[in-house]
Amino acid sequence: MSRIAFYAPLKSPDHPVPSGEREVARNLLKALARDGHQVERVSEFRSLDKQGDPARQAVLITQAEAEVHRLVAKAPWQAWVTYHSYYKAPDLLGPAVCDALGIPYLTIEATRAAKRLSGPWAMFEERAAAACDRADVLFHFTARDADGLRPFLRRGQRLVHLAPFLGQVALPDIAAPCDPPIILLAGMMRPGDKLASYDIAARTLAKLPDGPWRAEIAGDGPMKDEVAAMFAPLSRKVAFLGQLDSDGMAAAYRRARAFFWPGVNEAFGMVYLEAQAAGVPVVAENREGVRDVVAPGGLVPAQAEEALAAELHHLLNDTTYHARRAKEARTRIAAHHLIGAARDTLWGTLAPMIPEAE
Repeated sequence: MSRIAFYAPLKSPDHPVPSGEREVARNLLKALARDGHQVERVSEFRSLDKQGDPARQAVLITQAEAEVHRLVAKAPWQAWVTYHSYYKAPDLLGPAVCDALGIPYLTIEATRAAKRLSGPWAMFEERAAAACDRADVLFHFTARDADGLRPFLRRGQRLVHLAPFLGQVALPDIAAPCDPPIILLAGMMRPGDKLASYDIAARTLAKLPDGPWRAEIAGDGPMKDEVAAMFAPLSRKVAFLGQLDSDGMAAAYRRARAFFWPGVNEAFGMVYLEAQAAGVPVVAENREGVRDVVAPGGLVPAQAEEALAAELHHLLNDTTYHARRAKEARTRIAAHHLIGAARDTLWGTLAPMIPEAE
């Protein structure tokens, strides 16, 4: 059977801090493991430069060269798969190893950012773009990523859609949601886009009619005090759950009538998939990335808190509408976003490239 090298330059599947990034990496490992084929996490080398420091980038490139020599000596693999190479954490290993070994190079969620070719990340964007150029296959999760890659495709290079997916073969059992109804929110409490989503969420909930509904918020992070202040006017309605593990999130989905997360600049968001799989209709803003994983009925134009509140109110108070949305969500996830579909896509592309896999 074949041996597949797997590498994640941004965050290892074994990273101690939970995140959607880590979850996707772990799910990819499971999807690639098929019929006895060995998938190896080949390196813990992390190429991340958060600040845009050319000196740090130069050091990382030098360190990567030594890691490439180690990996080439350790081979053989029949193919190499890299998850999430981009300008802050490019794949500095895969292209060189694949050139040395003469094996296929495949990327998942690799992106290009031409505007970064000038500025503090220029050196790393050159490497991220070179990885995209070298790839035999570029798997993309979202339409936005595909649009960024398509103009640069060379002859013979393949761009393949891999729908974001959960690492399970079947939908979870569902339970009757709580009464009074609960709106569930979940997101890391950190500056930037996550905090912007919390701000929109707080302003939206403030516009809901005063009924028996409650909200539960799962998440933690350096901005938790700021998030708490945003929801202070709703303190009698809102419960903060802190950071939950997978079992805790599953229990929260079972209690919830609706899942609400605006999704400011989300890549796609695993929580959207988890909620819909559990039969919890999603309410979110109609943004790139989000629309790749959320059924259209729950998408509302961006920066329209009144419309978001109206959709939440509809879900909380119309049981027929809620049941229809819940069924549509589970049907969508079962058809497109479980590990079986992902495995078919990955191996349908990979197997013909590896004689040992056929």
